[in-house]
Amino acid sequence: MIRVLLADDQSLVRAGFRALLDAQSDIEVVGEAADGEEAARAVRSQRPDVVLMDIRMPVLDGLAATRRITGDPDLGEVRVVMLTTFELDEYVFEAIRSGASGFLVKDTEPEELLRAVRAVVDGDALLSPGVTRRLIAEFAARSKEPAAVGVLAELTEREREVMALVGMGLSNDEIARRLVVSPLTAKTHVSRTMVKLGARDRAQLVVLAYESGLVRPGWLG
Repeated sequence: MIRVLLADDQSLVRAGFRALLDAQSDIEVVGEAADGEEAARAVRSQRPDVVLMDIRMPVLDGLAATRRITGDPDLGEVRVVMLTTFELDEYVFEAIRSGASGFLVKDTEPEELLRAVRAVVDGDALLSPGVTRRLIAEFAARSKEPAAVGVLAELTEREREVMALVGMGLSNDEIARRLVVSPLTAKTHVSRTMVKLGARDRAQLVVLAYESGLVRPGWLG
């Protein structure tokens, strides 16, 4: 079972998400929170697989709550998906930097919400190539001159190539076609790269690709 915690200050939003998620045979809602402080406490006690976290909440906002959760080594398996009102919410960029695995707009289609919950558990962060590319465009617009990150020395040439393609927004299937390998091989390369760099998920791999200078804003089409 995929264990989900809902964090949103609107009770109707929580109720709608709970009804949808609890109707699935492989998903269970294990708790709710109305503010970030409550969410952080609930995550420590419930240990969910996924937190659906609203960005704007009282007491402690979703961004600060996400940093608290992702910064706790004991909660390394918890994945946070931010809930936003608009796809290009001004805080989405910072949410990914804070360790969120991706984001969803609140009026997303039910099927997309379910797919997203299952995707982040499988490690497929950022939820879709289209969303990935929008995030990358935002990242590129804010990027400063990248500083070299010595940890990239641990990667093989192929792993650097794969990381660059992840940074450019390509999915595993697209990477497989570009490199003429199987999707499973592409996924394996991505996973090994994440392990070597200590990245929580694909989202952080995108961030590292830019911060290391492996991918530069000028590469975007």
